[in-house]
Amino acid sequence: DVTFKEDACRARVGNAPLNLSTMRKFALQLLSNMKDKHSLKKRQYKAALDIGYMKKILKF
Repeated sequence: DVTFKEDACRARVGNAPLNLSTMRKFALQLLSNMKDKHSLKKRQYKAALDIGYMKKILKF
C-alpha cells in the first residue's frame, strides 16, 4: 500500500508480515470510516499530530 509504505517495511520473518498487515488494514479501516472531506493521507497525518482527532477515530 502506498499509504503505509509497505514496500519499505523490512519485517519479513515469522508472523511479523501478517501481524503488521492486519494492523495496517485495521488502521486503514478506522481512517476510512471517518466522515470528513480530507484525503486518507491527510487524515493519517492529522491523527498522528492531534490526540483529540486520534481519540475521535478510536471511539466506537
